[in-house]
Amino acid sequence: MGLSDALFTGMSGLDVNQVRLNVIGNNIANANTTAFKSSRTLFTPQFYVTDADGTAPTSNFGGSNPSQHGQGAVVATTEKNFTPGAIQPTGRSTDMAIDGNGFFIVKGNTQLYTRDGSFSLNSANQLVSSGGAFVQGFGVDANGNIQAGSLRNITIPLGTSTIAKATGNVAMQGNLNAAGIPAAGSSILLSQDLTTVGGAAAPATTTALTQLASASAPTTALFSAGQTFTLAGQKGSRSLPTSTFTVQAGSTVQDLMTFYKQGLGVDTNVPANASLPTPGVTLATGTAANSMHLIVTGNSGSQNALALPGNSFTGPGGVAPLAFADGANGTFTSNPTGESVHTSFEAFDSLGTPVTVDVTAVLENQSTAGNTWRFYVDSGDNKVGGLAVDNGTLTFDNNGKLIASTNTNVSIDRSGTGAGTPLSFKLNFGSMTQLTGQTSTLVMSSQDGSSMGTLTSFSVGADGTISGAYNNGQSRTVGQVAVANFSNPLGLDDRGGNLFAASANSGNAQITNPTQLGTGQLRGGALEQSNVDISTEFINMIVASTGFSAASRVITTSNQLITELLNSTR
Repeated sequence: MGLSDALFTGMSGLDVNQVRLNVIGNNIANANTTAFKSSRTLFTPQFYVTDADGTAPTSNFGGSNPSQHGQGAVVATTEKNFTPGAIQPTGRSTDMAIDGNGFFIVKGNTQLYTRDGSFSLNSANQLVSSGGAFVQGFGVDANGNIQAGSLRNITIPLGTSTIAKATGNVAMQGNLNAAGIPAAGSSILLSQDLTTVGGAAAPATTTALTQLASASAPTTALFSAGQTFTLAGQKGSRSLPTSTFTVQAGSTVQDLMTFYKQGLGVDTNVPANASLPTPGVTLATGTAANSMHLIVTGNSGSQNALALPGNSFTGPGGVAPLAFADGANGTFTSNPTGESVHTSFEAFDSLGTPVTVDVTAVLENQSTAGNTWRFYVDSGDNKVGGLAVDNGTLTFDNNGKLIASTNTNVSIDRSGTGAGTPLSFKLNFGSMTQLTGQTSTLVMSSQDGSSMGTLTSFSVGADGTISGAYNNGQSRTVGQVAVANFSNPLGLDDRGGNLFAASANSGNAQITNPTQLGTGQLRGGALEQSNVDISTEFINMIVASTGFSAASRVITTSNQLITELLNSTR
C-alpha cells in the first residue's frame, strides 16, 4: 500500500461524509415541510486489495489468514424514513392526514403518490393538491352510495343544490304508559234545533242547506247559495287548520256533516266498539217539534278531545249560522278520557314541500295477553278527504315489547300541488316500548325525506368518506378519498415536491379506501408534520463533520509524508 492510496482513501471519506452532510442539511431544511420524510445515508466499504491469501492448517503448520487492506468508503444507499409524523389539527375541511401507512393518490400528467394532504378546492369545486394535481377517489351514485372501483377526480359541490326527496320512511320512538285506563269518547251538540223552512218537517241528510232553518225562527233560511264559511276547531291541545265550506245550489245537510267530520279530523274508519260511541257527525231528534240537531262524536283518547269556540264556524260578516247548544264560557268541547299521547312532525313531498303530520296514540284495550294501542294519523296538508288520514294498531306483550303493528303505510293526498300524489311513507314503531311509571312520550326520531338544500360544508371520516352538510338539515355522502399502499415503500421514486412514483422495486400500488389493506385512518381537518428529529440531525451532523475532518487529516498527513519522502531524496 502506497501513500498515494492513503490520499484516495481519505478522499473517499470526504466524499461519503459530504453526501451525509448534504442529506442532513436537506432534512433540517425541511423540518417544517408538511408530511416531509427524512432520509439517512448508509456507508459501505469499497473493495479490498488482497496482499496475501490465507492458507489452510496442516499437521506441521497452523495456517494463516488472508492479508487485505481497504480502499475507503462509498455511499451504500440514501433511504427514506416513512415513519408517520405527528398530526396537527388545522380546522380546514380540505386538509387531510393519514394516521398510519398509505399515500394519497394525485393525478396531473401522471399518477403520483403523496403524504401531503394540504389540499384545496379549485374554481370547479375539485379537490386538488398544493401543486395543482387532482386528488383521486371514488364517486357516488344518485342516492349517495359510494361507487368503488375506478378512480376519478373528487368533486365537492359546495354551493350547489340537491333535488328534493320525498319521505319514504319515518321512525317513531318513545314509551306508552301502560297504566292508563281504556279510552272513552264523548260528543258535542253542534247546533240548535233545526227544521226546514216553514217548520213543517224535520230535516234529513238529503235536505238542501238552503231549506235549513232554526226551529226558533223557521221562516228564515240559515244558508244561501254562494256563501263561504270557515271552521277553526281544536283537537287535544292544538289548533286545527282552518277549513272552508262554500254553499252550492245543491249542497245538502250531509255535505255539511261531511265537512265537519273532515275539518275536525274525525276518523270514522275504526272498528266498532260497544263500550265507545261511534265517531262521526250525526242527526238526532231535537226537543222542538219537527226538529233535528247535529252531533259530532270524536275519537277516543284525551288527545283527541274536540273543542269548538263559539265563533269557530262563521260566514259572511262573522255571522255564525249554527248556535251551538251546549258548552261553558262559549266553548263547546268533548271530554274523552283514556291514556293518549300526540306528536307532530314534518314529512316532505316530491317537490320538497313540508307536509305536517300528526300522530296520536290511544290506549284501546287491556288484556292478560298484552295491551293494544290505536294510533291516528292526521294531516292538514291532505288535499282530499279531510284531516284524518288513517289509523292502525300497536300490540305489546306482557314485557312492554312491541310484537305487532297494522296499517303503518301512510298515504297523504297531494292533488293540485304539483307534487307526486299520494305521498306514501312507512311509520316504523319498532323502537317503541310500553312501560308503566313514566309519562307517555312519542316523537319522530328520523325521516328520510328532505326539501331542496344547498351544500354548505363537509367533513371527512376515518375511512375517507366525504359527508356533505346541507342547509336543509340533511347530510349526504358526496365522495370518498382513496389511498394507495406499497409492499416496499422504500422502493418509491422521489420526484420532489412531496411526490412519489412507483418503481420496479416498490411493487404495484394497492389502491383502496383508508383503514383497508394495511392503510391508516384518515384525519380530516389536520395535516401530518415532518418526521425530521432536529436533535438527531444535529448529532448526525456532528458525527459527519467529525468524519469529514478526520478524512481530511488523513489526506494532510499523507501529503506531509510524501513531501518528507521527496525532500529526503534530494
